[in-house]
Amino acid sequence: MLGRMLKPFFPRGLYWRAALIVFVPVVTIMLVMSYVFIQRHYDGVTRQMAGNFVLVAREILNQTDAVPAAAPLSPVAAHLSRVYGMTITPVASLPERALKPSIPFYDLSGRLAVRELRRGLTQMEGVTLAQGDMSLWLRGARGLLRLDFPLSRISARNPHQVLVIVFAIGIVMSLISFIYLKNQMRPIHRLSRAAEAFGRGQILPLRVGGATEVRAAATAFLQMRERIERHIEQRTLLLSGVSHDLRTPLTRLRLGLSMLNDDTEAQALLADVSEMEALIDRFLEFARNEATEPSRPGDPVALVAQCVADAARGGKPVAFDPGGAHGQVQMRPQLLGRAVDNLISNGLRYGGKVRVAVLGDDDSIIILVEDNGPGIDPSEYELARRPFVRLDPARGASRGSGVGLGLAIVSDAMHSHGGRLELDQSVTPGYGGLAARLVLPRVRD
Repeated sequence: MLGRMLKPFFPRGLYWRAALIVFVPVVTIMLVMSYVFIQRHYDGVTRQMAGNFVLVAREILNQTDAVPAAAPLSPVAAHLSRVYGMTITPVASLPERALKPSIPFYDLSGRLAVRELRRGLTQMEGVTLAQGDMSLWLRGARGLLRLDFPLSRISARNPHQVLVIVFAIGIVMSLISFIYLKNQMRPIHRLSRAAEAFGRGQILPLRVGGATEVRAAATAFLQMRERIERHIEQRTLLLSGVSHDLRTPLTRLRLGLSMLNDDTEAQALLADVSEMEALIDRFLEFARNEATEPSRPGDPVALVAQCVADAARGGKPVAFDPGGAHGQVQMRPQLLGRAVDNLISNGLRYGGKVRVAVLGDDDSIIILVEDNGPGIDPSEYELARRPFVRLDPARGASRGSGVGLGLAIVSDAMHSHGGRLELDQSVTPGYGGLAARLVLPRVRD
């Protein structure tokens, strides 16, 4: 329960989490050492020195009290001053400022010394402390005595030097630790950028470096990337070879059918041949390696407008709403245009009209394609993104040739752009069919 409450306040990045792991124990040790030093060493030394001074002060009072009343006290006070190394002066009255001494809050040694003197000397009447010098008033049998001496006589001085050294070393070592952590995090950041770019179809150079575990992860990623690239290349070559081998007999079959006398039967068979050629084209389109097309910043509104203009040729009911969106996205124009064309052609195939709009928010550009067809059941949205899946009866074979690759091609295109394909039901009046959203991240200035 406590962990859940504190989780929002902890950093989410590995760099700052590692910094906390390093610095929290260091800071804790420094604070504990400072507390122990002040409480045990500094406090104990001050108490011991103040206790010794209390004995000296009592001895001074005893010697001054032993002087006869008729004898002057000044010569005795002068002698005691030379003996004990302080200024001892008989005074007639106690100044008001000595009753309530003003001691700065940061003068820990002065506060502790005054407290120990009050506890050990019942004859103490007043005290003042200024700039490291202490004045003490004691009342004896011969009246008031003023004792002037440095505070270092009864207290350990300059304890802050140890603390300053400890904290200075702690800050220097913390800076060194930050630099070290930054150097250790850099290979991880390079690996994450290369992995993210590869997910978008980009190949970024990655230099293996850092700790042994990071080197192992980077090496494994490079090997995995090579295997995936080799697999995609082999798949493309395989399907290209199959396409090349199939087109020759299909061409001969088309020529043979065109020479048949029975036009009705020949036209039906020619339609089957055309459908087979279309299926081969769809397979190749799905298996094509899009990494060869360079990615660059571009205006999605202009691209979508061109796609709508191409699709609306011949009077097809395709409406376009730019929606006031503006900005650029990192895109491959041919791949993104093919994805929009697929959605528009699907909408025209399964519905009577299509509406295309470009929307935007702070983080992304959204291309919305709606139709007035039967739509897709919400429980089948995830299934519809998979390749070779045909949904019946809404997306059945009666609607035209296909092998269930349209939305799979669009979904792969969005992944290569770092975006996503979202499916929903249209709420625009006059449509009400499938609403497909292509969500693309904006290019940051």
